[in-house]
Amino acid sequence: MIEYIKGELAELTPAYAVVEAAGVGYGLSITLNTYTAIQGKKDVRLYVFEAIREDAYTLYGFASKQEREMFLLLITVSGVGANTARMILSEMTPAELCAVISTGNEKILKTVKGIGLRTAQRIIVDLRDKIAALGIVGEQPVQAGEPQPQVDKEVRDEAVGALTMLGFAPAPSAKVVTAILKEQPSLPVEQVVKLALKQIK
Repeated sequence: MIEYIKGELAELTPAYAVVEAAGVGYGLSITLNTYTAIQGKKDVRLYVFEAIREDAYTLYGFASKQEREMFLLLITVSGVGANTARMILSEMTPAELCAVISTGNEKILKTVKGIGLRTAQRIIVDLRDKIAALGIVGEQPVQAGEPQPQVDKEVRDEAVGALTMLGFAPAPSAKVVTAILKEQPSLPVEQVVKLALKQIK
């Protein structure tokens, strides 16, 4: 079992990171929170979850143990797979998610793609008693970095690429991303993706 990977950050998009350690490049699927946490860094440590199936071997990387623990709790809920858990943790921090679960706010959970009313209720019921053990209920949400000045086309292409990796079709993703950037052209990629996740149907 891989506990974490520590090394040089070779590649980074809002949904994917490549960390080179001992001459090997490890590709890891990441959340937007992790992207924000490691953006701009040369050396990183990502805590790992290995998803092993007959047809695929996927590594998920997290900037903190707390986010990985939250991810592991989410995938124990019936109807919540690894990609859905990653989507949830791309829309809110572990602390924000804990607050949503502890207050029973199913409306916010339902805004996440792939989460219907029953699944939202199941997440709240199954995890409400477990999140206290994580000790992150009072954690301050991760603040997004200062917007980085970038060419609009670069931001758009990177955001659409991230949404495509998260399972959305490129055409509607491009339409939503373009509309967001027309209104707020200075937004960094991760914020564009977060807004797009709330708008894409």
